[in-house]
Amino acid sequence: MTINSNFNSNLKNTELKKYFVNLNSKIDFKRGFGSDNHAPIHPDILSAINLVNQGHFPSYGNDPWTEHAKLIFKNLFGNHTESSFVFNGTAANVLSLKTSVQSYHAVLCSDISHLYWDECGAPEFIAGCKLLTVKTIDGKIDPNYLEESWLRRGDQHYSQIQMISITQPTEVGTVYSIDELKTIIDWAKSKNILVHMDGARIANAAFTLNTSLKSFTTDLDVDLLSFGGSKNGFLLGESVIFLNPTLFKNFQYIRKQGLQLPSKSRFIAAQFLAYFHNDLYLSIAQHSCLLAKKLEELLMINNLTDYYQIQYSVQSNAVFLKIPKDLVKNIRQEFFFYVWNEKDFTCRLMMNWDTQESDLLSFIEILKRQIKI
Repeated sequence: MTINSNFNSNLKNTELKKYFVNLNSKIDFKRGFGSDNHAPIHPDILSAINLVNQGHFPSYGNDPWTEHAKLIFKNLFGNHTESSFVFNGTAANVLSLKTSVQSYHAVLCSDISHLYWDECGAPEFIAGCKLLTVKTIDGKIDPNYLEESWLRRGDQHYSQIQMISITQPTEVGTVYSIDELKTIIDWAKSKNILVHMDGARIANAAFTLNTSLKSFTTDLDVDLLSFGGSKNGFLLGESVIFLNPTLFKNFQYIRKQGLQLPSKSRFIAAQFLAYFHNDLYLSIAQHSCLLAKKLEELLMINNLTDYYQIQYSVQSNAVFLKIPKDLVKNIRQEFFFYVWNEKDFTCRLMMNWDTQESDLLSFIEILKRQIKI
């Protein structure tokens, strides 16, 4: 038997290209503000995946690129830091809880947190703990309600609070200041409980605060961090960052049981390597955050805020706009976004790495046409 090792790759690539050109010609490619998950892969990150797509290397994280990515996380957050890749944000959040709490424990989180509303009960099902919510102001946990949440310590009939989870930036795009974080974290440490940070868009917070990632995580005594990739130009992949390395001991087993051990880890590592190379992570954050501010500015200078009301301070890559109910359907058909609150039709408009100013201008014209300005 003769083995053809050439694979006729050029011929196959040409045929594959024709196939996708034909397929794509039948698809309506639209622009929108639906989610930073909707954007394509950043070209630098896609190139990085291709650049490590050669040779044979050990799997499950035993490759040189994964080791190098771990070193970068140590440089960013401290030499004591441990890190592990998972596939998605739900896994990063939920396995952070599972490695740190028992079934009789409770985790405090904001009353609008992704952890509470958008994980389909995964914290309860997989981590086996109870979630307790704290009231928020502008998406941020209100410290005035923390002590009120501290109930029945030592009572065998009540779930014992063991952790607080903070989302930075928040679900409504606001950003905790370092002082605001310190207040909450100092309270947690005074109660001897752990601190988890949901950092699905954490680079945006670093840009807005004009500071390092370490300054509002490690330096404030955060224990665990879910570091996002999927919303920041990745194909997939997040990292669980153990700023408290004592929590890392059994994570390898928890990750495997949780179905989140990547076999070809180098392809997640490559994305992080590209993301941190030449501060691409800050460039993406700057781009998306400044375009959100630009949209806010355009709404104001076009005198649209009486019709379309901005609901929260624009501090990250999100603009939350209350749109009259009867206009939402028509506007979404032209430029997609999600309705965040179906009671008052507050809508969420997300910028991402490939959002362009022309997108903003087109959207403004759509809004103006609806009210005939």
